[in-house]
Amino acid sequence: MPLDINLKITDREGVTHEVDAPTDMNMNLMEVVRAYELAPEGTIGVCGGMAMCASCQCYVKSDHKLPEKSDDEEAMLAEAFYVEDNSRLGCQIHMTEDLEGLEVELAPES
Repeated sequence: MPLDINLKITDREGVTHEVDAPTDMNMNLMEVVRAYELAPEGTIGVCGGMAMCASCQCYVKSDHKLPEKSDDEEAMLAEAFYVEDNSRLGCQIHMTEDLEGLEVELAPES
């Protein structure tokens, strides 16, 4: 049975949205943000989720154990603006049952 997880996503205006994300569609966080229109079109996922632009950078606010950053993600974050210790690229965070209750904040547009 497909399981939806609940996420808390704070948009760039500071508004927190509680959304449900399916775990059975191989979606990533950037796609969830786009699906719920939590960022203006053309401002997130510019590269289509290839870890090549950092437009989907977010700050992970909860204590979830996330997969290690790939070399591509590390390299992109090294060049991005507003990077914090808890920065991740949303396109690299795939929706799984382990992420129930994940809390993130979208980084400012660069």
